[in-house]
Amino acid sequence: MRITKAAIWTAGALALAIGLAGLAPAEASPMKREGAVVAQQGPTDLSAQSRRRRSPTRLRVYREYDYPGPNATRQCVAHYEQEYRQAGTVIVPRMRCWWQRG
Repeated sequence: MRITKAAIWTAGALALAIGLAGLAPAEASPMKREGAVVAQQGPTDLSAQSRRRRSPTRLRVYREYDYPGPNATRQCVAHYEQEYRQAGTVIVPRMRCWWQRG
């Protein structure tokens, strides 16, 4: 058990040392290369994303409203209609209402 843990630790340390040794100081900064023109990189995907949420756009709807007066009454007409649905034809109630000056 101890030998297995020691072998895993040794292999991990060796892989880390090889990875760090392969990164030379000249390769660490591409802007410092001699004779090469390197363009600066733009923002990364994570930095380009905005973290704050925008508030939803609010629309105001103004409809023409005619005040019917204090003695107005509401008039309604009700009837039944056929609706064609996927399960079959059904009969549903409909109602249309409006204000009428009294």
